[in-house]
Amino acid sequence: MTVATTSGRPIPDIEVKVVDADGRERPRGEPGEVLVRGYHVMKAYFDDPQETAKAIDAEGFLHTGDIGVMDARDYLTITDRLKDMYIVGGFNCYPVEIENMLLTMPGVAQASVIGVPDERQGEVGKAFIIARPDAKLSEEAVIAWCREHMANFKVPRYVELVEALPLNATGKVQKTELRKRGLRGG
Repeated sequence: MTVATTSGRPIPDIEVKVVDADGRERPRGEPGEVLVRGYHVMKAYFDDPQETAKAIDAEGFLHTGDIGVMDARDYLTITDRLKDMYIVGGFNCYPVEIENMLLTMPGVAQASVIGVPDERQGEVGKAFIIARPDAKLSEEAVIAWCREHMANFKVPRYVELVEALPLNATGKVQKTELRKRGLRGG
């Protein structure tokens, strides 16, 4: 089961670590950005030292932009993208985690969550929900269900019921399009 639910373990001569925003390694089981170092990592972007400095730190670790969790046996699970994470009043919110919770709500067929600006909290969640054909969902009902099943900082403050989510050619939700919509109408 471990092989099917994780990205596996680092291969020989490859280093992988999970770090916090300050570059400190996270304890096993705690999420953070995935960094990799080894013979397979590029040395630099061609003729672009500024982008190289953003991507590869002084120790030679590539900052992948992925959020992951390393377990006690060094198996890595990728859980989200750093650019998708948003911060509510100092708490990190990982959209995939919230989306997975929303998918357990009766009547929810699909869910996608983004962070939107908020004057008091910095950012808050906005959920885009596709209801099952037989469901009678409302924005208020989704928020009420979330309040019962999630920590308060994870509860989306806004919900928009939609017929479809914007997808790319591979079927992945285009969060950039949702962010544009999220900024219009909070």
